[in-house]
Amino acid sequence: MEAIINAVTDRSFQIAALVSLAAIATIFTVLEPLLVKDKLKERMKSVGNYRDNLRKQQRDALAKKTKGLRNTTPQGAVKELVESLKLLEVFDADSARKKLMMAGYRGQGPVFTFMTARLSLPFIVAIIAGIYVYLLDGFELDSFGKLMATFGGFCVGFYLPSIYISNAVSKRQKSIQETWPDALDLLLICVEAGMSIEAALQKVGDEVGPNCPELAEELGLTTAELSYLQERKQAYVNLAERTGLDSVRGVVTALVQSEKYGTPLGQSLRVMAKESRELRMQEAEKKAAALPPKLTVPMIGFFLPVLFAVILGPAIMSIMSTQ
Repeated sequence: MEAIINAVTDRSFQIAALVSLAAIATIFTVLEPLLVKDKLKERMKSVGNYRDNLRKQQRDALAKKTKGLRNTTPQGAVKELVESLKLLEVFDADSARKKLMMAGYRGQGPVFTFMTARLSLPFIVAIIAGIYVYLLDGFELDSFGKLMATFGGFCVGFYLPSIYISNAVSKRQKSIQETWPDALDLLLICVEAGMSIEAALQKVGDEVGPNCPELAEELGLTTAELSYLQERKQAYVNLAERTGLDSVRGVVTALVQSEKYGTPLGQSLRVMAKESRELRMQEAEKKAAALPPKLTVPMIGFFLPVLFAVILGPAIMSIMSTQ
């Protein structure tokens, strides 16, 4: 015990102990940043992993919803034919891609299919028309008339894919335009309730899905693009390009301004919802005003002859009986 007390009270031992403690403290100070884990970095990493999982789930869900011709990749002979003949350059692939996107057909597969149809349908329709007028004698035409009928079939086949896509675009735009004012009202309610724009778009898409699957699909795509695109503005611009409607472009402009300058979104959505409802009412009034001229020809052709027969029939029968 005395030896321990003497060692502790020895000045040289005390100096050695203090030097050792100082060395240990220095080593601990240097190595502490390497040993301590950054909790914030770990949390941000977990948030990033969760976001990546959500993106993957959304992409898988969108792939299931848009499977088929609307979201396919070109394969096989179609791709080789289009690339070998350079049809993407001949038929203006960018314009065709925009029209197909407005019609609801996305990806490279529909573009290659459309180009192949524009190349093959003229010859197919011309062959069918030639067989009908030359071999089956469907019409009593001379040789020049049969040649012109075959050429007409070629022209019809050339424009047939474009006519089909134009009709698909008009039907889709009409369906979206009819539901858009109601969707804006729902979006306004969600935004004013404190929901984020992604959650609001997702909620509106779920609500309008049974009545308008096209609009629900577009809102779902916008929600997915907002989560993984680097610029949120591009997601809104893509929505306007996919729909091609002026009312949607106005809302997209308001959303972009809100994202960029922090302007209040609720007031803009309220005004645009009112304008969309007025525009829908004007379209209905325009159709109602165009109804009487459209009914003139059917009334003259079907209603008036029956009316004349009912009025003049008894008089004619009485005259014939007296004679």
